[in-house]
Amino acid sequence: MDALENVIIEGDCIDVMNRLPEKSVDLIFADPPYNLQLGGDLTRPDNSEVNGVTDDWDQFDSFDAYDLFTHEWLTACRRVLKDTGAIWVIGSYHNIFRVGTVLQDSGFWIMNDVIWRKTNPMPNFKGTRFQNAHETLIWATKHANQKPYTFNYDALKTFNDDLQMRSDWTIPICTGQERLKREDGKKVHPTQKPEGLLHRVLLATSKEGDMVLDPFSGTGTTAAVAKALGRRFIGIEQDQTYARHARERLKRVETYADDELKTVTSKKAEPRVPFGALIESGYLRPGDRLFSASRRYEARVRIDGSLSNGRDVGSIHRLGAHVQRAAACNGWTFWHYETRNGLEPIDILRRKFRSQMGLG
Repeated sequence: MDALENVIIEGDCIDVMNRLPEKSVDLIFADPPYNLQLGGDLTRPDNSEVNGVTDDWDQFDSFDAYDLFTHEWLTACRRVLKDTGAIWVIGSYHNIFRVGTVLQDSGFWIMNDVIWRKTNPMPNFKGTRFQNAHETLIWATKHANQKPYTFNYDALKTFNDDLQMRSDWTIPICTGQERLKREDGKKVHPTQKPEGLLHRVLLATSKEGDMVLDPFSGTGTTAAVAKALGRRFIGIEQDQTYARHARERLKRVETYADDELKTVTSKKAEPRVPFGALIESGYLRPGDRLFSASRRYEARVRIDGSLSNGRDVGSIHRLGAHVQRAAACNGWTFWHYETRNGLEPIDILRRKFRSQMGLG
């Protein structure tokens, strides 16, 4: 099969993935059958029927059969996933623990589990158990100690009002205009996921232009969010009706403008620029004087990128720490150069260099 992108493919996910190019996918979001084992019809107190999951795709003869199926689709996922890639799997108490075991047995490394707490969960109509108000997501990399992998920590922190994003997410289930309906007004899919959930997953662990794969695409929520966020996507769905609705849905999705797709990035994620590169490029010259912000400390630039204050010599970081009698120092913000408007941190020159070299 030739490389494909931005499509919904009808077929068995294992068969389709085994025909996709090896190591071609950056991120996988999988919402596999839950194997609910409902054991009878579900009714409300007024005896009206609850539209639960009774489709054939959620039926398995035994736990062994479900485990084998899980092993087969995860093996196919592992084949198409890049060595820098990751996978998310969502499930309920019916299946997520079994999936987690097979996930680890298949060689994936679990980074976090995330609890999706539903603000508007379905009641437990029989009153025989706790109200099931959450689902569990597992985020895993392809390998243990994998480097690199994508985690947009700073973007998530900004998203969360400058607080570190926690592993419990409060998001409503899919309702209203977002819920796809048939001509008779009934739900197209019984477990359509909210776009808000996928928005957070893709914001956290993918980049613009990444290839995102959903092997159980359903009505195309992952594909719709991926398209809006400027990611490429492949959805796989064996049900013809679901696939048709997914394609119709995607026609209505517009990708956000380029400037709207930009996110806050970590300083650690930016390309490294050695101080010596500023000298090579003429931003600074040997003999130029650098100062602390208060002008209390002064040093001169040398040809190898070291600084000297006449007594001591070191890198911008080491000499900055030494003069302050500190354990460490960020030389990029401690040392300043002279401009017409006064002193500016040399980090300004680093940003100019990155821009000139097309480094972001």
